[in-house]
Amino acid sequence: MNYRNLGTTTEKLSSIGLGCMGMSFAYGPTDDTESIATLHKALDLGINFWDTADMYGNGLNEELISKVLVPNRDKVFIATKFGFRFKTDQAGPSNSANTYFDGSPAWIKIAVENSLKRLKIDTIDLYYAHRIDPTVPVEETVGAMAELVKEGKVRYLGLSEASAASLRKAHAVHPISALQSEYSLLTREVETEILGTIRELGISLVPYSPLARGLVTNALDVSQLAESDFRKSLPRYSGKNLENNQSLSKDFAVMAADKHCTPAQLALAWVLAQGNDLIPIPGTKKRKYLEENAGAAELRLSDAELKSIDALLARYPDTGARYNEASLKLVNH
Repeated sequence: MNYRNLGTTTEKLSSIGLGCMGMSFAYGPTDDTESIATLHKALDLGINFWDTADMYGNGLNEELISKVLVPNRDKVFIATKFGFRFKTDQAGPSNSANTYFDGSPAWIKIAVENSLKRLKIDTIDLYYAHRIDPTVPVEETVGAMAELVKEGKVRYLGLSEASAASLRKAHAVHPISALQSEYSLLTREVETEILGTIRELGISLVPYSPLARGLVTNALDVSQLAESDFRKSLPRYSGKNLENNQSLSKDFAVMAADKHCTPAQLALAWVLAQGNDLIPIPGTKKRKYLEENAGAAELRLSDAELKSIDALLARYPDTGARYNEASLKLVNH
């Protein structure tokens, strides 16, 4: 495994991280036994950057991770997030009808204590605002987060799906070490303004869904998705958008075969090739996919190969929106 620095810090994070959401939330039936085995496999592979959030399973994901995190605390750089709140005590689909966002200082104080308790640790390595609350100035949100650093409850601060303007405002209050936003072959909005801003400020980009939620792996059978799998509600997974993406995935698989790797590995290698300040966190709840993802760390792409990938993407522009309209309203604030 290769390692990359978090922002301007000296923290060395595995160039392939582990997104843990699917172990407890949003991606169909869960299997705690396999998930725990996957976390142990991550340690074996040198994957030390694990990502969760308080909303994943309404806290269940943090509790699950704690079972492996606590006895291996010095081997894991743990990131979690706050802000999404369920309107009931039971976790359900992460949609606007079931959740609301709270970036207030008062909630931050409560949320961090809840996460520390569930994770069973004294300090969170990287603490993100899961979105930017449009009703609360970002300076107030980050100011409250900065207090957590002073108190020793959090080491580094991050934002998720923030605009360039919000990043600048936040960074002026307290150094922001990471921005977590969706970035993949199918989702490239960050290239227009965000990448330039974070590089100016010395912030790492942590791409989530770097495999486009499985669409670029050529191994996803949408018809087999569980009813509880939130991808069934996304525009990319139906109609002409799905036809476009499946055709793209098939051609991409041919390119991967020529490279003697899997489509998932090629997609991750493409993300890694966009700069040493990117640390993708592909999510999985199975050991076999974790091992496959880890293999991407060793791949190197030539300029010619990168141009070929761009040319392929240009032939399939109708990928569809990454979220439904309600969820899109919460990004790029």
